[in-house]
Amino acid sequence: MFLGDPARFADSKALASYVGMIPREYSSGGRQRLGGLSKQGNPLLRFLWGEAGAHAARKDPELQRFYRRKLVQKGLGKASVAVARKLGIRLWIMLRDQIEYNEFCRRGQKQQKSSDACVGMPENAVWCEKSPAG
Repeated sequence: MFLGDPARFADSKALASYVGMIPREYSSGGRQRLGGLSKQGNPLLRFLWGEAGAHAARKDPELQRFYRRKLVQKGLGKASVAVARKLGIRLWIMLRDQIEYNEFCRRGQKQQKSSDACVGMPENAVWCEKSPAG
């Protein structure tokens, strides 16, 4: 509805830039300063990413750990935006590769070997149903 064809984004940075989930930059000379969100793109989509990120941080153990780590490092606002951006990029990967969330989790576990992105998720959740083979 808002993104169109996911293949039109070269990478996750291009997607985050399109949505406006990147920092505003104030640079002069050799000094680079990053500010708040650039707020370019669709404000409704940015809002929905934020809401979905807040919900996912409560339900998905991996995102919950990520949120808590960012909360300690950066504070409440930046942690919320980081989770929203991470979830939005996950959704873009799922759309681009035409996979479901359980396949996304499986791929992540193959790469990290110890990831438990779907552990703790409800068994009846469409995005984390266990495959018959697994």
